[in-house]
Amino acid sequence: EGYYGRLPGMAAELLRRDVALIVASPTPPALVAKAATTTVPVLFGVTDDPVKLGLVASLARPDANATGVYFFLSDLAVKQLGLLREFAPAAARIGLLVNPDNANSEALTREMEVAASAIGVQIEVIRANDSSGIDAAFATLVRNKISAVVVGADAFFFSRRLQFATQATRHAIPAVYTVREFPEAGGLMSYGTSLIEVFRQLGVYAGRILKGAKPADLPVVQSTRFDLVINLITAKALGLTVPDTLLARADEVIE
Repeated sequence: EGYYGRLPGMAAELLRRDVALIVASPTPPALVAKAATTTVPVLFGVTDDPVKLGLVASLARPDANATGVYFFLSDLAVKQLGLLREFAPAAARIGLLVNPDNANSEALTREMEVAASAIGVQIEVIRANDSSGIDAAFATLVRNKISAVVVGADAFFFSRRLQFATQATRHAIPAVYTVREFPEAGGLMSYGTSLIEVFRQLGVYAGRILKGAKPADLPVVQSTRFDLVINLITAKALGLTVPDTLLARADEVIE
C-alpha cells in the first residue's frame, strides 16, 4: 500500500513468530529486515547496489546473514532517459517521478541530473507517495509543460501501474518505466529486468537456505538480461511514431 512506515512493525511480527527465513523485496523492506535481525537469514531482492546500501560486505562474499538478488532497476534510469529522448528528441525538460519515502530516491535524482546535464536536458523532480500524489504529479507535469517523464523504481508505484498508464495517456505524456508490467498495463515503454526471473532466483536461494546453506556463503546474484518493451497501442493513443531504430531493439512489442 506504500506505507513504508509500517515495515518495522511487520518485521518485528515475523521475528516474534520465530520464522526460519525472511524474504524482502524491493529495497525499503530489505533494509528494514536487515536492520531487524543479525541472526535470522534475510533474502533480499533490491533495485539498488546492496553494498552501498549496507546489506552486504561484498557481492561475492556477503559475510553476514543476508544475500539475494540485485536487479539494477535504479541504475538503469540513465538508459531509460536515453530511450525516452528517442521518442521526444526535442524535449528540453523531462520529469523524474520518485517516491520520497523510498531510500533510492535521492541517489536516483543525483544520477539523473548528471546524465540529463550531459545531454542538455533539464530534469524536474516530482515526488509522490500516495495515489492522490500521483494524480497531482501528472497535473504538475502538464502545468509546467514537461514533455515526458521517467518513473523511478518503487514498489508502491508498481502497485499503481494502471493509474500511471491512465494518467499518462489522459495527459498525453510519454513515460518510461522500470519493468514490463507497466506497458502490459497500458504504459508506453519499459526497460529493465524480469521480475519473474528475480523471484525465481530468490526461490532457488530460499530452498538452499532452508536446507542449511548460510547466506554468507551465497554470492549476491546480479541480473544480466534487460528487456525493452514497447506498447504500440499506447504510442498510437499518444500520437507518437515509434522510431524504427527503437522498434528494432525492442525485445517485445505489444500490438
